[in-house]
Amino acid sequence: MAPRFLRELIPRREKRAASGSVVVAFKSLTWVQWIQFWSGWLAWTCDAIDFFAVSLTVNLLAEQFNESTTSITTAITLTLLFRPVGAIIFGILSDRFGRKWPLVFNLLLCCVFELATGFVSTFPQFLGVRAIFGIAMGGIWGLSSASALENLPVELRGIGSGVLQEGYAVGYLLAAVINLTLVAQHGWRVLFWTASGISFFAAGIRMLVPESAFFLRAKEQERARGTNTSHKTKTFIKETKAMLKRHWLLCIYAVLLMTGFNFLSHGSQDLYPTFLEDSKSFSTHDATVATIIGNCGAVAGGAIAGSVSQYIGRRLTIVIFILLVGAFIPLWVIPTSFSALSAGAFCIQVGVQGAWGVIPIQLAEMSPPAFRATFPGVAYQIGNMISAASAQIEATGAANLRTTVIVDGVPKSEANYATVQAIFIGVVSAFVVIITIIGPENHGSHFENHKTAFEEGGGRDDAVAVADSASQTSFREANSEKSNA
Repeated sequence: MAPRFLRELIPRREKRAASGSVVVAFKSLTWVQWIQFWSGWLAWTCDAIDFFAVSLTVNLLAEQFNESTTSITTAITLTLLFRPVGAIIFGILSDRFGRKWPLVFNLLLCCVFELATGFVSTFPQFLGVRAIFGIAMGGIWGLSSASALENLPVELRGIGSGVLQEGYAVGYLLAAVINLTLVAQHGWRVLFWTASGISFFAAGIRMLVPESAFFLRAKEQERARGTNTSHKTKTFIKETKAMLKRHWLLCIYAVLLMTGFNFLSHGSQDLYPTFLEDSKSFSTHDATVATIIGNCGAVAGGAIAGSVSQYIGRRLTIVIFILLVGAFIPLWVIPTSFSALSAGAFCIQVGVQGAWGVIPIQLAEMSPPAFRATFPGVAYQIGNMISAASAQIEATGAANLRTTVIVDGVPKSEANYATVQAIFIGVVSAFVVIITIIGPENHGSHFENHKTAFEEGGGRDDAVAVADSASQTSFREANSEKSNA
């Protein structure tokens, strides 16, 4: 018999998805549900392109502004520090007014600030724009996750979570491809301008996609009751206070969980291209290709883990994939050949992003149901803020822990990124396993049945708006009516 702690990680039989029910759920999806999901995925992909534009061009930026690598990573830190502000602002707007227009406005802001980044001429200007850009970037994840997952049937939310989260890896892939092609010919600025155009395209797509059925239903009911905007805003504030009073401990836990996860992702990705170039003497081209291979592993890991979590539970899936991270750390940093290091990057990202693939649905299910844009988004971005110095920690540690590499037969002292990254990721992985095991899980939650945050009682966990049996039908009907309109 399995140990007690392991049995507690596995959801009860009635909570697990049956393979037949998953197939039926796929067949039942309307085109509106599909496009709502993929518009959320595209928005999150844009966020990743925008963020990793700096990570992939660290050396070019250092040369442009005559600054050290550590100084350039300050821009990454500033972006992460300001992201919680955006998560709070746009999360509240989304839970109060709906998913559609807050996300459209959020994407347009990203477009503007990304475009501005490509026109800066001094290092202080660069830091300033990236700091403000962090506010715009901070709202994307919570809004994308809520938009994508709440319209899917419960049986598909595991795989939906994995595919959604790996929009992050796809964004990294696209940024790497742009870096490999356009940047090589036209310089670093073109990466930011291209990213701006993609964000503008994503905003245009979201404009054409209907509002979430969850909000259409709530707004229709409030309109029937004759509730005005002022009353709904007062109700929203009251229910928010009630939620915080009831769930303050859950808020702390979610922040700790996301702190560990953000240290894990940023620690394994932000300076990996720099590590390959400086410590392994890779060319920029080869470092970029290795990064692309690693992110192919990320896409695969996220989709697999999300699907598996629907059957064995969210927490157990996370633990399994984090253990894979620990197992592949040596392959990730020790080899010297391109093929071996690329294989290490692929395997490590299967583990890191596999675990991450469960996070959107794990946070959505554990969140106070009426606040599943604000709660996950703010927890995620506060974790991001706490982990903001990941790149600087690794860069400073590596600069002080030197190693000798042979370049053209000549010994050369270089920053020891390999040892620092291995220790860093090993410690963070252990923390994530522990914090995951001791946390809650609400596998298979029907949060779509819950009242919105602007309805009376929305702050309570038991404030169900419609019966379970009618809920999925009402959502499909609402989507169908909207698509036929």
